Amino acid sequence: MPMSADALERCLRDAFPDAEIVIDDLAGDGDHYRARIRSDAFKGLPRVRQHQLVYRALGEGMGTTLHALALETAPKDKG
Repeated sequence: MPMSADALERCLRDAFPDAEIVIDDLAGDGDHYRARIRSDAFKGLPRVRQHQLVYRALGEGMGTTLHALALETAPKDKG
């Protein structure tokens, strides 16, 4: 069974409580999402490391209940 956008957001919020998160269902099928995540946890990290943190947070869901995820990650702006 596919992962819902709400379940995806809950999982990401658990891992990145300070984050600004926007989830888009790209295909309308509940299986292909884009996640835009801005978090202090990404500060000073290269993009590949930021994405690794997200994949770790999703655990076994990636590739099973969640088929495709386009990621846009960035640290929060100062201020």
